Amino acid sequence: MDVGVDGPGPAAPFLSARDLFETECDLKRPVQVQILEDPDERTRVSHSDEGHRLTISQQAATSAMARELALHEFAHMHHHEREHPSHTQSTREAILLALAGRSVEQRKLTHCYQIANHMKDIYADDVWLELAPADKLVDFLEASLAAAVADRPAGPSTWQRMTPAADPDITAVNAAFALALVERHSLVDDGHRLYDLAHAAAADAPEISLSQFKHRFKTLATDPDESEYRKALVDVTRAYAGGEGPAAD
Repeated sequence: MDVGVDGPGPAAPFLSARDLFETECDLKRPVQVQILEDPDERTRVSHSDEGHRLTISQQAATSAMARELALHEFAHMHHHEREHPSHTQSTREAILLALAGRSVEQRKLTHCYQIANHMKDIYADDVWLELAPADKLVDFLEASLAAAVADRPAGPSTWQRMTPAADPDITAVNAAFALALVERHSLVDDGHRLYDLAHAAAADAPEISLSQFKHRFKTLATDPDESEYRKALVDVTRAYAGGEGPAAD
């Protein structure tokens, strides 16, 4: 694997991730890591025929999760190169297919893209969790879910929110994703705090079935074909957004 690092941050986490990743996997195209000073820069990956680009903030690049984050993004690149359906299927097309003929709130439509990203992340994590300990990931999931539950709005969900409080519906789906991931890889026991947090999130979103979404994420086929993956994405979109009016098949 050819990995280059530019910007105001350490190269060590990315080179360490490369060394670990290539013990089991490989990338044919070179990877360029671009570290930016902006702390609000979201970690993102782009692909071209010439290579992959990982853009990351200096804050994330110097965090305790930097190596694990790099492994996760390398896994996305791995799936992209091998044309895994989760990384080649057009999310927009699948969502339009799922919701054609239906009226859906904008916030729920936005959440559908986040749910599709969860499905991609399941497949990326399937790769790198075989290579490194998951303790930091579990701690991250717990902290993120705890913050979202604590940030839930106090008023009815129909009120217009004047602050960016966590949306209870997508928080419940995020909780289902966290449980699905740790159960898919047997990372925690039944008494872990994640379960208490997930049930608290579910209680704030009575229209969301925690168990249903957990099952959908947890049981994603390891090696689906394009049709199977598209169906899974369409089904989970309809389960979340639903909407009014008939759905197109």
